[in-house]
Amino acid sequence: MHFSPNGILPLARLARLDNFGHSLTSAAYLFRPSTIEQLAEIFTAAGNHGVPVTLRGSGRSYGDASLNAGRIVVDIRRMNRILEWDPETGVVTCEPGVTIEQLWKHILEDGWWPPVVPGTMFPTLGGCLGMNIHGKNNWQKGTLGEHVTALTLLTPGGEERNLTPTDPLFQAVVGGLGMLGAIVRVTMRMKRVYSGMVNVRAWAEADLTGMLDATDAGKDAHDYIVGWIDCTRGGRRLGRGQMHSADNLPEGADPFPNQTLCVDHQVLPDTFFGVIPRSILYRFMRPAMNNLGVRAVNSAKYLANRTVGNDRQFWQSHVAFNFLLDYIPNWERAYGRGGLIQYQCFIPKEAAHDAFSEIIRRGLKHRLPSYLGVLKRHRPDNFLLSHAVDGFSLAQDYRVTRNNRAGLEKLLRELDEIVVDAGGKFYFAKDSTLRTETVRRYLGEKTIVEFRRLKKELDPGDLLESDLYRRCFEPLS
Repeated sequence: MHFSPNGILPLARLARLDNFGHSLTSAAYLFRPSTIEQLAEIFTAAGNHGVPVTLRGSGRSYGDASLNAGRIVVDIRRMNRILEWDPETGVVTCEPGVTIEQLWKHILEDGWWPPVVPGTMFPTLGGCLGMNIHGKNNWQKGTLGEHVTALTLLTPGGEERNLTPTDPLFQAVVGGLGMLGAIVRVTMRMKRVYSGMVNVRAWAEADLTGMLDATDAGKDAHDYIVGWIDCTRGGRRLGRGQMHSADNLPEGADPFPNQTLCVDHQVLPDTFFGVIPRSILYRFMRPAMNNLGVRAVNSAKYLANRTVGNDRQFWQSHVAFNFLLDYIPNWERAYGRGGLIQYQCFIPKEAAHDAFSEIIRRGLKHRLPSYLGVLKRHRPDNFLLSHAVDGFSLAQDYRVTRNNRAGLEKLLRELDEIVVDAGGKFYFAKDSTLRTETVRRYLGEKTIVEFRRLKKELDPGDLLESDLYRRCFEPLS
């Protein structure tokens, strides 16, 4: 990495970056190391010239976690080797740029699957652990960090620290937003599977009470459970939607496991109905991306799920069930030029019904309904900046336009108050609007103090920053 003699970064490195929701964009100086040594050199040079650094994986965060306006962004995707794989024990060691897609393709034919995956296969492991992702099986398997047996952290000072779950620092680094150092090596346990398929059940629920009850009842009975909520409907049908549960097939249930465990059996097709390229489907979605259009689509979908599609059972591949967001490439661009904001909150079980009901009503009241709502069940964990609760999460997608941005910000401020008053939490991977005072209220002073202490210890020069960190944490020091 080279600065000019006066410390100015080369213009050739300047790149335009945005978040996954395309609602935020900024320019930064982009570097792409392929080794730990190169990453350490970037840290050293940036520290010598006082230029803050942000770590970035695949850029799949909906907010500004991997943005660093006018400063340095380090893309770790070239550090993407699978270093060790033991098909007997299911233990794998990877560099941080390995993606979920690369991982499952490497292990599946040996009868293993990642224990926790997000709704898309494209994030890197470094990014997933920086945010400590969860999946549709959070109640059963917890977060991804709970399956890590060891990791190596490169501090901004160039020191490599080997951490295990018994080290208190481990609980802060996982989910630490990449602000305590760079995870450069990770060892994890995978999950044994005996088929490339899962047994799925789909059914409809008439309102939010039914959705919450079904999710709670299914958390112990199924390997995965998720609800899809229509947030455009109020009244008696507020919170109506469709449930999906899924279970791994037991050994011997799949008559052709050698076929279904093959990568070729899992890969999603390039065309829809064998004719329309999936890569252009988002363009056909755009005309319906308005309040009236989405309400009509959601109503039609609910009616179909309530009648001919109710209480269906079928087998589906691991990829098709887990990575629904990847069915339509670039689906997020259907929201238009302003992009989208995703708002995900986590509410304790006892308060979830009232809080989620009010959240949906506020969107309808402001004429800013969420176009997609996803309901999941969660369990607590011990990570320092944990978003987890013994309760539920609701993730909502809001379209952003030039005319509604101010109103949307007002709505989300109101939702923040509902969440905090209910004892809820937030998920930094999805956030782009939280304020420092809200972060202080939901994380608590003790957690903030400990996080700041560890950052000062590992990063005394405050080399690691991001737009999210400055927005949510910097004024708290």
